[in-house]
Amino acid sequence: MKVYVKNMVCDRCSLAVRNVLESIGLNYASVELGEIDFAKIHGDQLPSNKQGLLEQQLEALGFSILSDQKSQLIEAIKLACLEYIDTIESSNNSKLSSHISSTVKLEYNYLSHLFSVVEGITIEQYFIRLRIEKVKELLVYNEMTIKEVAFHLGYSSVAHLSSQFKKHTGLSPGHFRTLKNEKSRSSLDKL
Repeated sequence: MKVYVKNMVCDRCSLAVRNVLESIGLNYASVELGEIDFAKIHGDQLPSNKQGLLEQQLEALGFSILSDQKSQLIEAIKLACLEYIDTIESSNNSKLSSHISSTVKLEYNYLSHLFSVVEGITIEQYFIRLRIEKVKELLVYNEMTIKEVAFHLGYSSVAHLSSQFKKHTGLSPGHFRTLKNEKSRSSLDKL
């Protein structure tokens, strides 16, 4: 049995979920981004008292259990977008749509329509927001030049990165870097 968890977007999130599971005494087979696999440990359903406790403790950390299939698909799309950002530099020019389709194992047109209806923005708009947040992160840490950031995140040029960044933040990447204002960054699970 698998339980799908919203807002699990990084390794620290997985660690936090593992800690919750261990603190309430729930055995599990694995914890991956967005899901807890209980295998056959608890049968087809968690004990009701443990289920309630798990939901309560996860919500206290900003997570929630996804019970319907549409919510699970939306979360899978978001996780696929995050995964794509992490591999964009080495993705051999594969497209975001191809990556999402192969990861979620459904037609992109269906996923795109569902995402737009549920989230109110397109997958591409969501992906741009994610990528802008990643640019902000890399600029704040000041370890890469703007050209290296553009290459690392798959922008066709520094001009393309700058144009998109300014459109979404109102600042040029260089000006943002000089401000070093981390408060202008958004949490990925809030996008």
